[in-house]
Amino acid sequence: MPIGVSRSVRLLAAVALTGAGLGTFSGCGSQKAAKDSTDALADRARQVAEAWDDSTAAAAWRAGYHLMGETVQLPQGGLRNPADRQAYEDRNFVLRGELPVTWPKNGQVTWAADESLTRPLIGVDESYKTLGGTHVNGKPHLTVTGATLGKMRVATSRGPATVPAWFFALDGYSTPLKQAAAIPSTPPRPPIGPARDLPGLPLDRVIQISADGRSVTVVALHSVCDDSAAVDVLETSGSVVLSASVKDRRDSGNCTTKQAKLRQVTVKLKRSVTDRVLLDARTGQPVPYKGLKGISLI
Repeated sequence: MPIGVSRSVRLLAAVALTGAGLGTFSGCGSQKAAKDSTDALADRARQVAEAWDDSTAAAAWRAGYHLMGETVQLPQGGLRNPADRQAYEDRNFVLRGELPVTWPKNGQVTWAADESLTRPLIGVDESYKTLGGTHVNGKPHLTVTGATLGKMRVATSRGPATVPAWFFALDGYSTPLKQAAAIPSTPPRPPIGPARDLPGLPLDRVIQISADGRSVTVVALHSVCDDSAAVDVLETSGSVVLSASVKDRRDSGNCTTKQAKLRQVTVKLKRSVTDRVLLDARTGQPVPYKGLKGISLI
């Protein structure tokens, strides 16, 4: 389900907190401690940017195929009714046809300016299993009648790309459900290790980059003892470093719960992301794209 980049929605609650981040969720922190934490995060962001910019890891990232958007495209016009939409969300599929028994080992991922990369392809059986992992009798289901290998467009860290995709024919639909078949590149080894002495938690995921690349929507975590989460950004010519923190910390009482909330936060950029690496200040690694699959809005 597409989500507007300007929305800020509280997501699935009651996530267990682990590690050093627990100490940041006491409601008794002083203003000085908060300022020290902000300064430390800013320093860390600069260190991460300096380590990545012009590094071999950054070069490897830009040369690879890394997804930044959905890998599944529904039939034209979307699913026709609530039952089919529920079946898709529940991964409740039934196979009533033959799937291909052979397919190419590799395929081409192509970008603008004739850039291309050869990547191994996921098999049709495995691709089908990721769509329909289970079938529950008596529940709404989608029926797959066959599959062919075609092409689709996906968002990547290098911009839109055309990739091989499995086209699954669905009973009752004139156009197929498409799923990207090219296997993404393995992320390079980061040139900087994770920060172990900073309060708070890493970003959970990227869920959307706007069409113009000028805003990035991520999922950040914050304690149930805090009002919300904030994400600061440091932009350089080669990277966009994101630093998550809490805001409006409650200073009343002794809040020691080990639960967190997920918060959708949209960060505005001075210029388009283009092929700059989106990095998490705490981990020193690229922030993974996962979309909203597996997360329920509340």
